[in-house]
This record gives sequence, structure tokens and C-alpha cells, in this order.
Amino acid sequence: MIVRDAPGCHESRVRIIAGKAGRLAIKVPGAVARPTTDFVRQALFSILGEKVDDARTLDLFAGSGAIGLEALSRGAASCVFVDEHRQAVSVIGENLAKSRLEGGRVVRSEVSSYLRTDPGSYDLIFADPPYFKNYGDRDHVKELLANPHLSLRLAPGGWFIAEISSSQKSPLAEGWSLLDRREYGGCAILLYAPVAAA
Repeated sequence: MIVRDAPGCHESRVRIIAGKAGRLAIKVPGAVARPTTDFVRQALFSILGEKVDDARTLDLFAGSGAIGLEALSRGAASCVFVDEHRQAVSVIGENLAKSRLEGGRVVRSEVSSYLRTDPGSYDLIFADPPYFKNYGDRDHVKELLANPHLSLRLAPGGWFIAEISSSQKSPLAEGWSLLDRREYGGCAILLYAPVAAA
């Protein structure tokens, strides 16, 4: 999620769509300019289907925690929410408490640092970083794919799911296979899996 320096947070139109906490409105930090829309989350979780059941999930650049909360609501066993912004971490904690969903843990950390030190193994890793739109912008998804610790965090058969601008080409990297790309207005959802060793 795009984050910029701005105070406060608000009860938004963002809601958990389905599952145990379905229809619950959640807070979005005032610093989050682009929460993943309900429509896009609905489309994403329709693609994932039963893969969410009992899944261990990791939500990177978590922002409001909407994606991880949706996963927990739909039956994921656990979710670690990672964001480096203090306000985002606070709001995710509030949203977890309000939803009464179990299995969530919030970590304040820079994403690459977390991946380097985390001993966990995850079935689904989500990332919704700031979009790469202009020359000079960081391409967070490309950096993640090049990070050797990302694939180490995925359990066998696990997927890495990233959101980027629909105007951006799908980042490709050695050791990763792009399984699918779906576009919804200004955003695109990318599904990756590690390439199996020969």
C-alpha cells in the first residue's frame, strides 16, 4: 500500500468481505493512500479459493492489514502482518482486536530485514508495496523477487502474490515462474511460484 506522511486514521469503506468477520468495516491509517479495494480483494480470494484454508500467510507492506485480515476471516491458520510504519502497525492491531480473528501477529519492521531474520514458513505471501510508476521509483516487487530470503520463506507449493500498477510490466526473475496476471482497473495481481529445482 502506498504510504505517505499524514496524520490520523479513519473508519473507511474498506471491509472484510467474507468469512468469520465478513462485512466488518476496518480502519485504514491516514497515511495509506491506496488500500486494496474490496473488489480487488474479492477477485484475489476467488482465485485463491481453497488454497487459503488453514494456510500460514504473510502480509508484507501490510498497511491496514486488509489482505491478511481477509485471509484469516476466510480460514487461514495464521497471518504475520509486516509494516515499517508505526501508525500502520497500531491500526492493524486495532483491526485484529475488533475482528476477533485468531492467529494474527503484527511486526514493525522493514520488509527485507524481516525476511532475512524470520524463521517462518508460509503457504501464501502477499505484498502490496508502493507502485513503481516513474523512472527512479523503487521497484519493490522486482527487489523482492531478487531477494533470496523470499523463496526460503515459502513452504513447498506456496505462492507469492503481489499487487502492482496495471501500467507496469510483470517483473520477472530467475528462479520464479509467473503463474498468472489479472488486471482490475489501475492495478494488476501477479501470482508467482518458485521454479522447482531440476
